[in-house]
Amino acid sequence: MTRSYGPSGPALALVLLAMLLARAAQAAEIVGGQEAEPHSRPYIASLQVAGNHFCGGTLIHPRPPALVEVVLGAHNLQNTEPSQQRFSIAQQFSNNYDPEQKLNDILLLQLDRPANLNAQVAVAQLPQQDQQLPHGTQCLAMGWGRLGTRAPLPHVLQELNVTVVTFLCRPHNVCTFVPHRKAGICFGDSGGPLICDGVLQAVDSFLIRECATRQYPDFFARVSLYVDWIQSVLRSAGSEDSP
Repeated sequence: MTRSYGPSGPALALVLLAMLLARAAQAAEIVGGQEAEPHSRPYIASLQVAGNHFCGGTLIHPRPPALVEVVLGAHNLQNTEPSQQRFSIAQQFSNNYDPEQKLNDILLLQLDRPANLNAQVAVAQLPQQDQQLPHGTQCLAMGWGRLGTRAPLPHVLQELNVTVVTFLCRPHNVCTFVPHRKAGICFGDSGGPLICDGVLQAVDSFLIRECATRQYPDFFARVSLYVDWIQSVLRSAGSEDSP
């Protein structure tokens, strides 16, 4: 169950995302989706350099590179919305990432101060350790990535209904597909959340060949494999509560 906190949140803020490596197969833009209802996904984060979005993330508990900002409470990245909260990164935690096999493609960022939780900024609910998603589960992918391989970045948050599939997938991943039309995640900003029944089940990781090919599913890092590790990071960082 998602917990509520006071106006300043607990002493730790953690954002979960995929490893921030500039490799061509990373993904998380939304192709064939639609604009999300403003601030209806209050757990999503935009990572920015000099005000430009390059990666998504998910707030899992409110509490490196100095040029990177984490922006919470955003919908339209072209505007300076009063709901936006901006943070620096105090520390990062990885878990034996394997770039060759694209395994453990997950990263935790500790923010420099607590997030102020409200209607526009909220923590996402984590799954149970090792929880499985059956074939056919309906989920929601989201992000500010490009609308196509050569299309521009959208200013407003996009979301897309996707279906969990098990064909061509691996145990360390959650895979999704959009039947009957050309839609899915695309090149450029890995790390956006995959929400299934209100739970953060995965983060955008990679795709095969091109965006929305209708031949291969999209690949996400399975969050349920890392819940015990996430909780251990929270404990070691001094947080008394867990999401």
